Amino acid sequence: MQIGSMKRPERVAVIGVGILGSSVGWNLTRHGVKVVFIDSGQPGEGVTNWSFSWVNASNKTARKSYFDLNVASMAAYRELARIIGPDSWWYPHGHLRWADDPAAEAKLLETAELLASWDYRVEVRTGAEVRRRLEPALALPDEVPVVFYPDEAWVHGRHLVSRLVGLAVAAGAEHRFGTDVRDIGARGDGAIQTVVLSDGSCLDVDVVVNAAGPSASHVAGLVARHLPMRWEPGAVTRIDCAQVPVHRPMHAPHIEIRPDGDTSVALHSREIDALIDAGEDPAELARLLRESARRVVPELGNSRITQTRVSNRPIPADGFPSVGAVPSVPGYYEAVTHSGITLGPIIGRLLAAEILRGKRDQMLADFRPERFFP
Repeated sequence: MQIGSMKRPERVAVIGVGILGSSVGWNLTRHGVKVVFIDSGQPGEGVTNWSFSWVNASNKTARKSYFDLNVASMAAYRELARIIGPDSWWYPHGHLRWADDPAAEAKLLETAELLASWDYRVEVRTGAEVRRRLEPALALPDEVPVVFYPDEAWVHGRHLVSRLVGLAVAAGAEHRFGTDVRDIGARGDGAIQTVVLSDGSCLDVDVVVNAAGPSASHVAGLVARHLPMRWEPGAVTRIDCAQVPVHRPMHAPHIEIRPDGDTSVALHSREIDALIDAGEDPAELARLLRESARRVVPELGNSRITQTRVSNRPIPADGFPSVGAVPSVPGYYEAVTHSGITLGPIIGRLLAAEILRGKRDQMLADFRPERFFP
């Protein structure tokens, strides 16, 4: 579907330089568009750096179109690794999941069966097989069923963002890091014209991409756009290890664990996230996460907590992405979603095509921003 007769943009401001913003900007610069990256912090150091960073579609079964979008982005990741090189950001070693009570286990196996019917690769193994062939450091019962998704991965988000921004800048992109957006100006016909920054500068642009993550609702408000967002904070803790004892991300009972480089492991738990609004201190959240992880991987018992961050996830109100043009504000586009790590490559590619050619891809039909119009 085309949006009228689109004029090729001369200068695009990308607000928010996490995985989504860097992906959109890099794709635009590949087609010769002048891009200026804007971020109040440094690229990739916001929620992108404090995500569980798990690339998957196995957790995306609520809507088939959402599952399909995630599968497409997993394929886009493999293509991206071929184009720019996997470097230190791409870890395609699969994902493990198991449960410790009958109801949760039944649900897990039911989901695996559904995914297999959708042609998603899934294997069910025993705990003994997993220890013998995949993760010898795990403490789990021999007979417990463990679901293995071999096509899933994890991504070092900050490293990938740095790589994409570096490539874009080498191709002519500009950047304004450590700078807030104060205003977005429009012409008499309502089309985007300027972006005013906190350092007093004013940029002439004809397109704005709102990829501002948790701040996306505020940026939308600068163009009189209502973007409802959830309040859903999460805590991620990093712990140091002399040698990382696990090789892939996993959802164990009560805890999520993944490698985070050569000497670090990242931890997260939805159960522990529930303590955030009760006012629990982040240091106590980190201790609880490490204690839960130690029960699954005993070698983590002597690890040292190095960093903990509580971040609000960038989730539109209905839980699904908001991606594409907002017809009432010519030149304004959104790229806002939870699961930005998984969806970054496909959203970057599809949104760049829409900005360049007005091409509204059918894959994004269920995730258009206009569904939030009052």
